[in-house]
Amino acid sequence: MIEQYMALALQPTIRGCSKRADVMANIRHISELINAAVWLSAIDLPVRLITIPEGCLQGFTDEVFDWDHEKYVDEMALDVPGPETETLGRQARQHDAFIIAQAKVKHPKFPKKFFNAAFILDPHGEVIHIHYKLQVFAREHSTVPHDVWDKWVELYGTGLDAFFPVADTAIGRIGCVICMEGSFPETARGLAVNGAEIIYRPAYPEPYVANGLWEIQNRARALDNTCYVVAPNPANYYLMPDSTDALDTFGGQSMIIDYQGRIVSEHKYGAGPSYAGGIIDVEALRQYRTRSLWGNWLRDLRTEQFRCIYEQAIYPKNLGMEKHPGRHADHDEIRRHVMETLLDRGTFRKPTLEEPKPRVPEEMPAD
Repeated sequence: MIEQYMALALQPTIRGCSKRADVMANIRHISELINAAVWLSAIDLPVRLITIPEGCLQGFTDEVFDWDHEKYVDEMALDVPGPETETLGRQARQHDAFIIAQAKVKHPKFPKKFFNAAFILDPHGEVIHIHYKLQVFAREHSTVPHDVWDKWVELYGTGLDAFFPVADTAIGRIGCVICMEGSFPETARGLAVNGAEIIYRPAYPEPYVANGLWEIQNRARALDNTCYVVAPNPANYYLMPDSTDALDTFGGQSMIIDYQGRIVSEHKYGAGPSYAGGIIDVEALRQYRTRSLWGNWLRDLRTEQFRCIYEQAIYPKNLGMEKHPGRHADHDEIRRHVMETLLDRGTFRKPTLEEPKPRVPEEMPAD
């Protein structure tokens, strides 16, 4: 039996990094926040799970400044395990807790590419799990398995563990979705089908936190799959190591959701480092999953009737086999092409009003 424990969704400040050495400054800040959060939260129950949002190790330098892919591999991508995970591992050992974090990382089988990955450290400080992000948004340069599909399935196959790996731990079975992945119900469902009881889901930017998308998605992923969702979101963001002013580009609202979609804890303030803390009860989740004849949706899933939804490809695969993910304009071009494909199929219908033509600036009058 797994006893109840406290989980923490940290909300650290980020300092954007221009080189790999800058990452340690962020880890020092995260370590201070961990110590403070555990000191207070363990008064209630032992803290066994500590989660760190996306971007809090390296920032989002490649996305904000539209870096070249190989430049990021050479100058910023981390090795997992590596010095950074070893430093975080000391916190795991100190507090006898599992730590989940995210980084843009190198991959031994794809030496000139970087991936966006979530990783789990056990209470001994060892990396026991890694998940490679499956879905990215239009300003992210990370490679995903779909970009190198043929090579990926040759290496890892096409089973659930190749795309939706789950770690079976002493505090429950844990899976990970990162940021944009949580916008797709299929990613969390894949983890649930593979046995996940707790889903780590960092992070989301403004204005999509303030307008409710973040909360709706987190609660829906928990409710859909009868699982906990621990969703840490960053605090304020200094774009570069020497920036003097911070930007609240994420809006906070770190949260923990239970297996019925209820908010257990939420920290709504975004402009300073803090955290949300809440109780995880895996035993209660397991009882509900195996006894309820209502809210356990996965049990009633009639899979055959949904296969036809995915028979036709939408987003093209293997785009990264011969080249790297491009700059922002390249991503936009691909997405516009996909939208045209959906229009041609009749999935989308063109609006009645024509798309407005770009405004041409008026000439300045001559002196």
